[in-house]
Amino acid sequence: MAESSLGSFVESVCGEDRLRVEDDLGDGFVRLRSSEAERRQAAQDIRSTEDIVIEMLRNSRDAGARNIFLAVQRDDTARCLVVADDGAGIPAALHERIFEPRVTSKLDTARMDKWGMHGRGMALYSIAVNAEEARVASSAPGLGSALAVTTDLTRLGEKTDQSTFPTFEAQEGGAQAMRGPKNILRTAAEFALEHRRDCSVYCGSFTEIAATLYAFGVATTTAATRAFCDDPTELPVAKRLAAAADPASLAELAADLGLVLSERSARRVMDGQIAPVPSLMDRLASESFAPAPAVRRGRKGAPLGDRRGLVLADDDVAGLKEGVGRLFSELAERYYLDGTVEPEVRVAGDAIRITIPVEKVR
Repeated sequence: MAESSLGSFVESVCGEDRLRVEDDLGDGFVRLRSSEAERRQAAQDIRSTEDIVIEMLRNSRDAGARNIFLAVQRDDTARCLVVADDGAGIPAALHERIFEPRVTSKLDTARMDKWGMHGRGMALYSIAVNAEEARVASSAPGLGSALAVTTDLTRLGEKTDQSTFPTFEAQEGGAQAMRGPKNILRTAAEFALEHRRDCSVYCGSFTEIAATLYAFGVATTTAATRAFCDDPTELPVAKRLAAAADPASLAELAADLGLVLSERSARRVMDGQIAPVPSLMDRLASESFAPAPAVRRGRKGAPLGDRRGLVLADDDVAGLKEGVGRLFSELAERYYLDGTVEPEVRVAGDAIRITIPVEKVR
């Protein structure tokens, strides 16, 4: 008893350094406590945003999800990720505990895949250790899950090029190899390709994924279910947005999943102005195996450059439209114009052209 009390007193006096060490072995060697060893291992497991993405996708896969929706957004140095799925779901009592070390639902189903062992109960803990915030936005047994993660890009980096979609290159013998920067898109595309028989993966901005979830819900629920739904939280996460009666309720339901969008963007979703994104497998089929774009050549055959010119990421185009639309809506009130029209953004090699349709308020 006295020894235990003395140990507690020493820990309170010595502070965090003592709490990290189980035994001082002398000559600068110590035996770390298991909690400190786990924390250090977790910090090494995640080295980039892309590592977090693959762990979140694997988590949804192991929960039995058939549809996985990955939303990505960057705000200055903050990277926000939301993964919503139609998997098994998580009981409310475990929403915080799943981010603790060695907590897993896969006692007998741990599996080895191309990214290593999964099922040790360390993946979500590793994410939490490296992220500024990691939380279960919404989940319940049988209703799927929505997990939200925010990181600080000054602490945890990612590939600089986040707009390039991967392509395939023919190798000797006819095999195809994926090419392109190993960014979030390629990470998710590789996962989608690897598990194309098990699940469909969708990737886009917060607004695009909200539109995709809304369309998915409308397509997979009856009109009666949507009309007479008193409590949307009783619907599966992947179908919940379809229960929105108006843009305000759609924005609120999306926020409950970790998808923050303006009421104006929610209106555009409900009006069909923002289309749902295709699955990554559909994108791979239509974009990655497409013929290379033609190259203009001068009179002597010298290449003049790629016809595509400047290419903006989908997130940046959506953000530009939303920002311009917000400014125009303030102006429109003074001139009795419709402030809900959607600006058009066209990107060329030497300019970004923004067109705003002018319509009088009826």
